[in-house]
Amino acid sequence: MRRWLCLGLVAVLLTTAAVLSAGAWWVASLGPAPLGKGLAFSTLVVDRDGKLLRAYTTPEGRWRLPATRESVDPRFLRLLFAYEDKRFNEHHGVDPVALARAFAQLVTEGHIVSGASTITMQVARLLEPRTERSFTAKLRQMVRAVEIERTLSKDEILALYLSLAPYGGNLEGVRAASLAYFGKEPRRLTLGEAALLVALPQSPEQRRPDRSRAAAQSARGRVLERVLAAGVVPADEVARARQEPVPDGRKAMPMFAPHAADAAVAATPDRSLHHLTIDATLQANLEELARERARVLGPDISIAILVVDNATGEVLARVASADYFDARRAGQVDMTQALRSPGSTLKPFIYGLGFEDGLIHPDTLIEDRPIRFGGYAPENFDLTFQGTVTVRRALQLSLNVPAVAVLDKVGASRFTARLEQAGGSLVLPQDEVPGLAMGLGGVGVKLTDLVALYVGLARQGTTVPLSERVVEGAAAPVPRRLLDPVAAWYVGNVLLGTPPPENAAGGRIAFKTGTSYGYRDAWSVGFDGKRTIGIWVGRADGAPVPGLIGRGAAAPILFDAFARTGRLPAPLPAAPKGALVAASGKLPPPLQHFRPGVLAGEGAEPPLRIMFPPNGARLELANDAAGRPDPIALKVTGGAGPLTVLVNGQPLPAPSGRRSTLFFEPDGPGFVRLTVMDGRGASDSVMVRLQ
Repeated sequence: MRRWLCLGLVAVLLTTAAVLSAGAWWVASLGPAPLGKGLAFSTLVVDRDGKLLRAYTTPEGRWRLPATRESVDPRFLRLLFAYEDKRFNEHHGVDPVALARAFAQLVTEGHIVSGASTITMQVARLLEPRTERSFTAKLRQMVRAVEIERTLSKDEILALYLSLAPYGGNLEGVRAASLAYFGKEPRRLTLGEAALLVALPQSPEQRRPDRSRAAAQSARGRVLERVLAAGVVPADEVARARQEPVPDGRKAMPMFAPHAADAAVAATPDRSLHHLTIDATLQANLEELARERARVLGPDISIAILVVDNATGEVLARVASADYFDARRAGQVDMTQALRSPGSTLKPFIYGLGFEDGLIHPDTLIEDRPIRFGGYAPENFDLTFQGTVTVRRALQLSLNVPAVAVLDKVGASRFTARLEQAGGSLVLPQDEVPGLAMGLGGVGVKLTDLVALYVGLARQGTTVPLSERVVEGAAAPVPRRLLDPVAAWYVGNVLLGTPPPENAAGGRIAFKTGTSYGYRDAWSVGFDGKRTIGIWVGRADGAPVPGLIGRGAAAPILFDAFARTGRLPAPLPAAPKGALVAASGKLPPPLQHFRPGVLAGEGAEPPLRIMFPPNGARLELANDAAGRPDPIALKVTGGAGPLTVLVNGQPLPAPSGRRSTLFFEPDGPGFVRLTVMDGRGASDSVMVRLQ
């Protein structure tokens, strides 16, 4: 008898050893435990505070956004644990109590009443998807769950579940589901929303709200019943949650600052998280502003808005088109990076160099009259002239002739070099050199570069490179010189007095408008003590838009953009040391009146000008007794002698003495070009018709 007992014991031991060996071999054959290390998540672009600006699908086309315990509503977690895994924080991957309960229900009821899968087991299934539902598959999940628990912390396991749980279609994870069904992050959920997000992963395709609203509502109700029975939520809150509507469709994923997001991802495609300096709230407000104004301005109009922090150069908002998905407006073309004609928006920098050189002061008198610079005769936008005005008034009214006169003295090449040195890249037409026309828009510039230059005015003469991406440990940018502080302050002080658009308050924002030739581009750039905002309006294809001008189209958007920052305009810096505040008559004599071609301080004649006949005049010829045309009077003022008179390019005999009225004998009827040059090389010219 004892022998048989010994043999039986040996058989049991051998069988047990064989089973254990086979089990060990089977477990070893499973390979390393899946820990989710190589998972591909959606690439995310977030704002300066970590708010989601834009997400991209994984290479498989799935919305899989990483989530953690901290990124979801605590109420959702309470419901999740109560419904899915009450002892998640106590067990080691497998819950023996749940297993025993499920087995007892199977024996007594004859079918599966409740499962025993823990959250860790579900994570194992999600990391190693299996189509079959069998005892072996369940055993595999249990083994994997134990292995996962040995390696990962509870928070890491929970994060995998929150990121991978299926929610129907291409939605994975609670963040993707919350954004798609509720249009918000899962940090703040109502009880009904939390219950729905708990219920969907059990049968995601059958319960999808966008396909079976009734099934989703029923599943949500079962979750609410379970948590009510468990005492997790009071009955009155459950009753209110049952009344909450269930969404019947999916919302679009966040798509803020799409051009900036695309650029960030293209620059560093290997990164999964891109941190921008943009403020999501401000970005959303300005994108809505651009859409509103574009609808009013026309179906082909696009709008770009750029907001920059003056102190750091950080981009706070970048609206690169009116609507990213509007093909007619070419919405995917980034108009903040497009080369366009700046119109009159470069004039402040012309005057700034004039201030710096001591040629002019804001209250210096300057002439706005017809004048020629060689073959170039600038005219004002409205084809009128204001006569003698202050430099302040000339800039505020954006008069062309005074600006060109100052640029002529400053030097177009030097002006271009200074702006380039400060970070403002100006692009000239091929094979052209800087000329006076660039002061009125005869050059190409990007909105980003133009705003960077205006930031330099707000910073009292120094620019910083614009930055859009947060780089940890990056050194502070090195400022670059634009103007001296006094000159920059003069410009800002003048622009602060620019007449505001209709129904806007003046004296709070220093701004300038511009309109390119042919009504192709409308601009407005302004700054206060904290921010600089640039606006561009036009067609992306560069086609003209009749009547599109900066003051009427762009300036109102600029003022509205400042209002939508949510803050009152900050005051500009106080006047720096050396600034001179005085009326024209109290200025030092050299600064009282600017004359083209004359250095400040030189005792010189007034500018050379043909007073009669005026340009374009028609004169009646009279003949003497011999039938020859009588001499025509030519009245000249200003200039420094001696004077040279040319008729159709042919010089006349030099007039004797310094005379204000000269005479020439015409050959007969026809057009005549009259030109007068003085001893310093200044000239004036008119075209008249003799009949």
